[in-house]
Amino acid sequence: MRIAVVGAGSWGTAMCAHLALSGHEVRVWAREPEVVRGVNEEGRNPLFLRDLELPPGIVASQDMEEALRDAEVVVMAVPSRWTREVAREAARRFPRGAAALNLAKGFDYRSDKRLSVAIGEELGDAVAGVAALSGPNHAEEVARQVPSATVISSADVALARRLQRVFSSPYFRVYTNSDIIGVEVGGAYKNIIAIAAGMLDGLGLGDNTKATLITRGLAEMARFGSALGANPMTFSGLSGVGDLIVTCVSRHSRNRGFGESLGRGMTPHEAMEGSVMVVEGVFAVESAMRLARRAGVEIPIAEGLQGVLEGKLQCREMLEGLMARELKDESEEPLYHGFSAPRP
Repeated sequence: MRIAVVGAGSWGTAMCAHLALSGHEVRVWAREPEVVRGVNEEGRNPLFLRDLELPPGIVASQDMEEALRDAEVVVMAVPSRWTREVAREAARRFPRGAAALNLAKGFDYRSDKRLSVAIGEELGDAVAGVAALSGPNHAEEVARQVPSATVISSADVALARRLQRVFSSPYFRVYTNSDIIGVEVGGAYKNIIAIAAGMLDGLGLGDNTKATLITRGLAEMARFGSALGANPMTFSGLSGVGDLIVTCVSRHSRNRGFGESLGRGMTPHEAMEGSVMVVEGVFAVESAMRLARRAGVEIPIAEGLQGVLEGKLQCREMLEGLMARELKDESEEPLYHGFSAPRP
């Protein structure tokens, strides 16, 4: 199958390698000329996953039309902040009848809509369907063929199952889930919790504290996602608790690493400076707060993180505020359905 990958960051590069090893014809669009040269002439991406020797046959291009030509599936692998913009750019050359699969985890920061919705709006009638891939999948490990599992979700169940067969391999097991709201919300929200988890590492706190944060973060994620129309059971799966665990504990997690820098006393600007990769949780928290206010949902971890990012709270003050919240029964977790505001 001919597959186009739009975006040659870490995840896009890892996905190119995975698809090429699975026998697909892969073209990748990259904005950076040095990436195009590196992939085509040296078989390496000089900016992302630099140590990865790419399988033969991957063709990189700065020309979107060339990269997308005759593709049957288009993989969107650009950060959430630019997903809509790049989808708009791709729309003029999008191969009619192809499906789109989004890898980014976040919200459209302008509209607060889920990314699959934003992509569908930009691609319009040209796209046969939009799906999302989400799970505990650090690019560094998928690129090394470390056994992993993930979820592909779409409102079109037949499309999700077709993509499941295309993207599965002996080391990359793909499940399907029809709850695309829950799958996308889990992927976006875990980055918020992971920044907070990293802050605990920077403060030098222990395993008890982090386990508490992850558990309460999962409850917050499910409460928030249910308010947007998700099935709360989705958050017990790979795109929920699975992705949450790996992002909160892994050395590969840039969201956790960013939080650790905050916990050690850096400002958000200092912690972000010099990174070539996007810390998705920084952008997701703004959308989450707006959506939560619209839905009337309490999300105290996200609210505390927003205070830290805006310079209104220190990391330890955020933690103290969470620990001092009103005491309650653990089962006191209302699930919200069908709020009147438009779904993102």
